Amino acid sequence: MQPNAIRAIVRKELMQFFASPIAYLFLAAFAAVTLFVFFWGEAFFARNLADVRPLFEWMPVLLIFLSAALTMRMWSEERRTGTLEFVHTLPVANWQFVLGKFFACLLLLALALVLTLPLPLTVNMLSPIDWGPVWAAYLATLLLGGTYLALGLFISAHTQNQIVSLMLTALIGGVLYLIGTPTLTDWVGEPLASIFKAIGTGSRFESIARGVLDARDLYYYLSLIVIFLGLNLWGLERERWAATGSYQHHALWRRGTALVVINLLLVNIWMAPLTSLRLDVTQGQRFSLGKASYDYLSRLHEPLIIKAYFSKNTHPLLAPLVPQIKDLLNEYQIAGKGKVKVVDIDPTEDQQAANDAASQYGIKPVPFQVSGRYQASVVNAYFNLVVSYGGEFQTLSYKDLIDIKQGQGDIQVQLRNPEYDITRAIKRVLFAYQTKGDLYSSLPHALNLTAYVSADNTLPKELAGFKTDLQKQLQDASKKADGKLNIHWVDPNSDPSVAKKMEQQWGFKPMMASLLNTTPFYFYLTLDDGKQGMPLQLPENLNDQGIKQMLEAGVKHFGSGLMHSVALVTPPMNPMTGQGLSFEQLQSHLSENYNVIPTDLKDGIVPSEAESLLVMAPDSLTDKQRFAIDQYLMKGGTVMLATSPYEISIDQSGLKASKHTSGLEDWLKHYGVTIQPNLVMDPHNSPFPMPVNRDLGGVQVQEWVMMNYPYFVDVRPGAMDAKVPVTEGLPQLTFPWASPISIDSKLNQSRKVAVLAHSSAESWLSDKTQVLPRVQGGQAIPFTPEGKRSSEDLAVAITGSFDSYYADKDNPLLKQDDKAAAAKPAAATPADAASKDAKDKQDKPVFSGIIARSPESARLIVFASNHLLDDQVMQLLGSANGSTYMNSVDAMQNAVDWSVEEDGLMAIRARSQYSHTLPAMDDAGRQELEYFNYFLALAGVVIIFAIVRVRSRRRLARHQALLLGGKA
Repeated sequence: MQPNAIRAIVRKELMQFFASPIAYLFLAAFAAVTLFVFFWGEAFFARNLADVRPLFEWMPVLLIFLSAALTMRMWSEERRTGTLEFVHTLPVANWQFVLGKFFACLLLLALALVLTLPLPLTVNMLSPIDWGPVWAAYLATLLLGGTYLALGLFISAHTQNQIVSLMLTALIGGVLYLIGTPTLTDWVGEPLASIFKAIGTGSRFESIARGVLDARDLYYYLSLIVIFLGLNLWGLERERWAATGSYQHHALWRRGTALVVINLLLVNIWMAPLTSLRLDVTQGQRFSLGKASYDYLSRLHEPLIIKAYFSKNTHPLLAPLVPQIKDLLNEYQIAGKGKVKVVDIDPTEDQQAANDAASQYGIKPVPFQVSGRYQASVVNAYFNLVVSYGGEFQTLSYKDLIDIKQGQGDIQVQLRNPEYDITRAIKRVLFAYQTKGDLYSSLPHALNLTAYVSADNTLPKELAGFKTDLQKQLQDASKKADGKLNIHWVDPNSDPSVAKKMEQQWGFKPMMASLLNTTPFYFYLTLDDGKQGMPLQLPENLNDQGIKQMLEAGVKHFGSGLMHSVALVTPPMNPMTGQGLSFEQLQSHLSENYNVIPTDLKDGIVPSEAESLLVMAPDSLTDKQRFAIDQYLMKGGTVMLATSPYEISIDQSGLKASKHTSGLEDWLKHYGVTIQPNLVMDPHNSPFPMPVNRDLGGVQVQEWVMMNYPYFVDVRPGAMDAKVPVTEGLPQLTFPWASPISIDSKLNQSRKVAVLAHSSAESWLSDKTQVLPRVQGGQAIPFTPEGKRSSEDLAVAITGSFDSYYADKDNPLLKQDDKAAAAKPAAATPADAASKDAKDKQDKPVFSGIIARSPESARLIVFASNHLLDDQVMQLLGSANGSTYMNSVDAMQNAVDWSVEEDGLMAIRARSQYSHTLPAMDDAGRQELEYFNYFLALAGVVIIFAIVRVRSRRRLARHQALLLGGKA
């Protein structure tokens, strides 16, 4: 190879290109078109996502015309002016001319793309973007552009008319692009559609641009480039052959060229099944199986079968998602190492399969309305997955797998997070199979159950009988566990040192049966694996079933991959208006991974099987409810609170803020947490949708506009603790009507305190109840900052040992309920009343002590907002991009996962965050950003012009010096 010759050809072609003003107009036009498509065609600000995906949405189409324009004169001009014959006489091989012209065009394309680089940089200044897909998209653009350039050079070499070359290149390039697009694939069945997508240049582009460097896609483009350049070279060689030339030489060229082309195409077919040759460059590798998926698959002892029910004819928006799911299922099959089998089923073509799907799994076709070329019709389609293992199964419908977003005049349908959904289903069938067989097989270490129980003669008669049943059940469980459950019985009354040690370690104090029976006794159970321990809560029902539930809840806390239970406390609806805060989205999403137990805590006890306690917007909690929360924390549990001194009512009349009492103010203060009676306002905020009336030619029209709203505090990764699993990986979190949190460092000096989220340094506090945005003349009146401006803590997590709020107080469970007493019929005499109360106490005995200290595993997480997870507020926050805002739900799910050590699923769910949202910007800010990018592109063209002029003058000066006989 002669690199100097190729370099000289590249330099000559670039000089000719920049010798005309058309070159600069071309670069400026390309930059202007791409930026216009980005900001207007793809509605960048309306999408409200911090990514540059819209920049590349139309790039495959733009490249067709760009490449055709660059290559139309490369050979056609040589042929028209007659210099092609001169080229054939030069002592330079034709392949060097071909490569020189190709690299010159490729450099021009790269130069045009450089003008778009300021765009991702400015977007990244607004909010961090994932740079992996950005660089992958630029690589895909160069490869696709190189393919079109090679095609254009091949066509240009066969015609002397530049216009013909331009049109043929655009036509053939357009056909190659259209083959893999839904425009054609929607008209054919799935097998043929997959072939079309493998041939189409646009579908391959999308695969790379999303951030996955697949060897099949890279080779596809490189093979097409080599094929078209090879055909270009063969065409030039043919023109050099004389009519009386060597027939053998000509035949050798023909056969050699044909073999090269055929082999390059065959390698594409050979590489088609090689799905593992790829590199995921996205942040968190969200398009590759995560560690948790591999972990669950490694536990398989029986074959795991995944049945994919997809129809050949389905909705056009669902059709592109089918191959994506099938590719992912193939990854599961590879990772399963022979233990995972994927079965593709189309029930529309197999009636028996349709009957089995309906009878076994309850799967039925869903009617979708589709618009054909000539008329609308209804298609009954399947879009389901069934994950089965050991007789257990989980069904995923299209509603479980896809995410629908309403944009400006269109609907975007994409996969929600298929790996998370499928791995979650695998986890659930594994759990169902294990619990049906052997629950203790999930334990990585043996457990020790210690029963601190007094002698029978000191126990109430109800607990004495329960102790006998407990001994029998524990003995049976120990045998069944096969060495993974060791039972120890300890009588604290027999040795005062044991009672003292037990109180120091666990905070256990003597129990009393009731106010009428004050004989102290002990009846506590603990479970530990040698590293950490937890108290077991006595079951509500003192029977065999209650014992089994208690044991199962404890074992699940230490087991791996099991279905955990979560207790959820939400405020009741207003019985008069039927209105109030709603947390259905939270409950629905938690139910996908956990057994959610709604409770009101009015009996003073958290359900024994609960491994986490969530209290949403607590409202005037009673002493018993507060006691339940306190004692759950003392048992080493995780308590998560979303609470604030303010509650906002949202109705047709607007927004109304009012003071709110949770009943936990003193309780939180005891643990060094104070939520101040103010609202945090921050200039870094999420927009608020507001109806505005406009006068259009005398007609009043109501429009919804997004306004800056300081009460919706927008928290980004820099203001969230990335080391705590609750906020790790979250792209953004909005705190609606939040209050500042103050932490008493003295009370928490022995505990670990993490500030999960805080406002910006420009935020300020307000105690005003007027929170409705003000509008005048169709324009929002901005909120004016008042007082001191500083960062405020909005969410905290405290881990460590806590001293109970009730350590020096009476047990609320032993107190008479005033409301219940008022509801009882009046007694005839005071003596009758005393006798009746005593009888009631004996009929319903309460066995409860006060745990005075928690183990180190106890965790208190506080979010200072009543509306953080309210359905209506999340709908408001998501209205900017036509969906429901789910980041707050993800944060709460992360907190629950953290409490039960489910880090694997939490990591997969974090990978579902495709992009960060944009910070709040007014119209002026948006225009400034758009015009700034136009200015940078224009400045880039001017810089290129200046560099070319300087280099031209230097080259001219050297030539003049040579002509005059001087030194160059």
